[in-house]
Amino acid sequence: MALNPFFQQGSSGEQSLVQSLINEQLKMYGVDVHYMPRKYLTEKSILKEVVQSKFDDAYPLEAYIDNFDGYGDNPTMLSKFGIQATNEVTLIISRERFETYISPLMKNEENIKLSTRPKEGDLIYFPLGDRLFEIKYVEHEKPFYQLKENYVYELRCELFRYEDEVIDTGVDEIDDTLEGIEGADGEEILIGSGGTQKLTLVGTAAQATASIGIINGGIQQIFLTNRGKGFTFAPRVAISSAPAGGLTGIATSKLLSGIAIEGNISDSKKSVVQFIDLVNPGFGYTSNPVVSVIGDGAGVAATSKIENGVVGIVTITSGGSGYTTSPTITFTGLSTVSAAATAVVSAAGTISAIHIRNAGVGYTVTPTISIASPGSSGSGNYSFNETITGGTSGATARIRTWDATTNELEIYNITGTFRSGETITGSSSGASHLIRLIDLTNFDDGFGENDEFELQADAILDFSENNPFGMP
Repeated sequence: MALNPFFQQGSSGEQSLVQSLINEQLKMYGVDVHYMPRKYLTEKSILKEVVQSKFDDAYPLEAYIDNFDGYGDNPTMLSKFGIQATNEVTLIISRERFETYISPLMKNEENIKLSTRPKEGDLIYFPLGDRLFEIKYVEHEKPFYQLKENYVYELRCELFRYEDEVIDTGVDEIDDTLEGIEGADGEEILIGSGGTQKLTLVGTAAQATASIGIINGGIQQIFLTNRGKGFTFAPRVAISSAPAGGLTGIATSKLLSGIAIEGNISDSKKSVVQFIDLVNPGFGYTSNPVVSVIGDGAGVAATSKIENGVVGIVTITSGGSGYTTSPTITFTGLSTVSAAATAVVSAAGTISAIHIRNAGVGYTVTPTISIASPGSSGSGNYSFNETITGGTSGATARIRTWDATTNELEIYNITGTFRSGETITGSSSGASHLIRLIDLTNFDDGFGENDEFELQADAILDFSENNPFGMP
């Protein structure tokens, strides 16, 4: 042997002592982090590109922050793709602690590529900033073989950018980082949309209520004598002012498209006025007020009629919830002509307004107004990150956010296509609601599918149409 035989150059006892001292130092001066191994669900067979992965385990572990003076030199970068946070952190963990504590737990898990050491692509939850960092490089030979052994792993990490991964560890402070991270200025920076979709659901059924009064000299009804044509948006309705001491009425219009006008079917983008309803009949009129319709179309003519003992403005006392269509409005009370009205249903499934089509005539006692109950209902509140399934389509997705007030559900990791009117059920919460509206605005923005790149590339080389180099 070339080495001096009288010196051990590192015995197992010395190596154990150094490892124990390092473990103790990490427990004294480190921070508690969570190690989250990546599970590979789907890969491209040729380039081994990860198409789908998930993180559903989180193992607590102590780590020393090597870059004690802050994150990397480029915390925020502005590019044509938006604002990107590129914070970096270097963490040092005990080799022995990882191999004796975390590795055995990972060994029997499916879809984990490597369990014997920390792996690039795995995540670290950093509690001091409430952030997720992705391991970009694992240095396992630093310090370099002191006493013929290595004792730590140096993890060089970069702020994690979410791209459709499933994060469901069961640890609330980790899972909620999927919604956003806080930037240096205190504002939330979205980790990523990753193909999110917004659904507006039917809320839990609750009957709406309203109150009314009766007035004299109010507008009973507005009659259309000519619907006009050529409207692309609902025109404004102007009503002449009431005399001093009275209140001027307010009305709104509704359009109708696809009907025959002068022998031709109206363009779907060019509509006629279908109704003019009263928002407020006003009061104190002594003669029928003049009605004018102002918009981008032409030819509308309308007249009004005033009466005594008509229903006044309808005040919503409770908007209810769970409405999918306009409910029946009923007025109960003695009158010469009974009042009639229509309800406006908001996107959230509540009654946002009631417009009067006929304010009635001859009421001497205030009638009662009743709004029909919603025909269907939902129940329960969805849990963050749980899986939902469409009852008809069988489509599945994960929940990103759920607002029980507006009944808006934001989902990601979507498989299949959800359908309006079907029931979606939460796997863990058991919540069940009908889909009222599906918003596709931000679901496919063109960039995720590289549509713009493909379009521009076709102008250079496009093999799909013909051979740009000519046919042989």
